[in-house]
Amino acid sequence: MRLSADHVLPLAALVFLNGCMLGGGSRASVAPPPDPTGPAADYPMVIGEPFTIDGKTYRPEDKLNYDAVGYAEVSQDAGDKVSAAHKTLPLPSYVEVTSLESGRTILARVEERGPMSNDTLLELSGAAADQLGINAAMRNAVRVRRVNPPELERALLRRGERAPERMATPKPLREVLMRKLREQEPQVAERLDTPKSVDPDAAATFGEAFRSEVAPLATASVAASEDSPETKAEVHAVAEAAEPALKPDEPIDAGTGNVAEASEQQAPVDGLVVQAAAFSTEERAMKAASALGGFVRHSGRFWHLRIGPFADPKEADTALAKARSAGYTDARIQRAD
Repeated sequence: MRLSADHVLPLAALVFLNGCMLGGGSRASVAPPPDPTGPAADYPMVIGEPFTIDGKTYRPEDKLNYDAVGYAEVSQDAGDKVSAAHKTLPLPSYVEVTSLESGRTILARVEERGPMSNDTLLELSGAAADQLGINAAMRNAVRVRRVNPPELERALLRRGERAPERMATPKPLREVLMRKLREQEPQVAERLDTPKSVDPDAAATFGEAFRSEVAPLATASVAASEDSPETKAEVHAVAEAAEPALKPDEPIDAGTGNVAEASEQQAPVDGLVVQAAAFSTEERAMKAASALGGFVRHSGRFWHLRIGPFADPKEADTALAKARSAGYTDARIQRAD
């Protein structure tokens, strides 16, 4: 069960005062509990003890410069507050949440522990997801940054109202953050193909924007976690995946999982295919292929989910739209192997 930070301290104070009054045998003036929408509701912050999810231990801490990228899910519980659940940030605390798809950024109040899965960074309330403009049925890539907003904005969130939206995050910075996210998630590490021809003027404009605005922000955002053992291991896995395989790709039938029974239609040698994602385990790749109506190819340490083949580019475009609507935002069209 999740327990909100707003009601723990006022309840404890009321019980303590009632005990004092009964024990003393005389009447005492009992102060009303703090207003749950007033400034006192933010203090003291609750940190809590370490806990474990599927073998991974999380240690809550009061980290002022917290800044991370990951995936957000939307709570199924009804509620009008623009709030969030996080595994380690103090309760309550305040964060800016940025959609890496749109750049839209909102302020949310962290009030609960969660989400209780290792592959999800943040759980947003329905009201927060609505303000951020994300699809509750999809995995949403986000940036989560702890902030210290003014009391006026804190009060709005405590009352269940929305704080003003932040300035949208520019696309160049979102691309930097998405690259960081892919480094953390080797199963989606494949990048979009580099265009064969690049407009020199556009490239120069992007380069100037990156040097003057994006690079300093990106460095500050990710430097804290660059040297962690987990990050180094994940980046090493990505580098290995980019190396040529020692043997030809093996087509895997999405229905049977049997390499030998896969047909040439399921493992096309010409035409177009949609490359939807790459997974670190065969089980997850087969499950995704079954849901999407695709097939799986094994290459190196990864299992690649693909749809096709298509002789008509329009059919490939339709399949690409289907894959992206299913949450595979990095899906792309490529020539079949």
